[in-house]
Amino acid sequence: MPIRRSLLALPAAIALLGLAACAGEAATGDTPPVSDGDGHSDVAGAEEVAEAPLALLSVDADGEVGLLDLIDGAASDIGTVGEPLAFAGDGRYGFVSTVDGLEIVDSGRWTWIHGDHDHYYRGEPRLIGTLPGGGVATVASGLLSTAGSTGVFFAESGHAVLLDNASLADGEVVERFRVPTGADAGLVAPLDDGALVNIGDELVFHDATGAASGWTTVCDEASGAMTTNVGLVVGCADGAVLATWDDDAPVFERIPYPGDAEAEPATAFDGRTGRPTVAGAAGTTGFWLLDTRALAWRYVATDVALARVAAIDDADGHVVALDVDGRMRVYLAGSGEEAAATEPLVSEVDSSVSLSVDERRAYVNDAEGGTVIEVDFADGARIARTLETPTSPEFVAEVGR
Repeated sequence: MPIRRSLLALPAAIALLGLAACAGEAATGDTPPVSDGDGHSDVAGAEEVAEAPLALLSVDADGEVGLLDLIDGAASDIGTVGEPLAFAGDGRYGFVSTVDGLEIVDSGRWTWIHGDHDHYYRGEPRLIGTLPGGGVATVASGLLSTAGSTGVFFAESGHAVLLDNASLADGEVVERFRVPTGADAGLVAPLDDGALVNIGDELVFHDATGAASGWTTVCDEASGAMTTNVGLVVGCADGAVLATWDDDAPVFERIPYPGDAEAEPATAFDGRTGRPTVAGAAGTTGFWLLDTRALAWRYVATDVALARVAAIDDADGHVVALDVDGRMRVYLAGSGEEAAATEPLVSEVDSSVSLSVDERRAYVNDAEGGTVIEVDFADGARIARTLETPTSPEFVAEVGR
């Protein structure tokens, strides 16, 4: 069977939209509404705009949620969720783990990836609702916020849940399936209209009803899942699995670590949405780069331990990292050279400190200082702005990407 390493297969409804030709969008400074006449702008409650409507979604320790527009500086309050235990973002939605489950916030800003170009949308932010569950949730998203699905694994209850993204976009929390795994750690990673769920040392494909299939692959100590424009990548103790969809079945490709590698495995991946390369910390000694198009790993040793790493995957191969002392460091993927570094941006890198990246900037939240630091990583790690979010920035994610 031929293996297709192209854009991950999308649901039929989205694929049909792609049949229409799209006009290019020119970026401007004030994101005016645009319409290319092919139906992409016909999104209820939202307008299509000319460039990514970037913003920071912030949540404070009491659950107050706010939004700061990164283009015009406008700030708004969205509402209040439960006291946050943890927080994750996927470029549109904010996922807040609380004692009641997972509370979901829609920033109303997103990018619609369409082949070789993107479409950008802006609507009203809102609180969507709560997905019941126990313990901190591990969230894995697909490429599109308006189609496909989002996977959620609850550590305390061991429930693996698959959410319908079209329903989320309409302001509803709808479960495609909920599977009790009995495990206290795991992941649910969207693939086609179902998901991979780790059961023991295997990844098992479950269809949209939650039924387990005979399609499995070995992945010991599965952790970290991210969808690239090539496919879904899941980290394993001995490397990674790349999962794609070919006709009516998943295709699994193993990407083992190099035989001479002595570094610890990556347990999480991060990078720009819609790019093939992702990065992950390699214990305390450096970081791994995984090119899902070339099916190849690259290990880069560093002089300091890194807490967060993200692959920008731009023409210059920038990799942005936050070290354990709170400095942002910029590396070049080709040579592994450290190109620049800041002074410490935060006094302590705990679980609430996040690193968000887009094509031009990187963001780190400093809850103690009450600000978010914007860094131009390509310009010598220059501090571009120090931003005040409408709520205290205990948790922050960039949205609109």
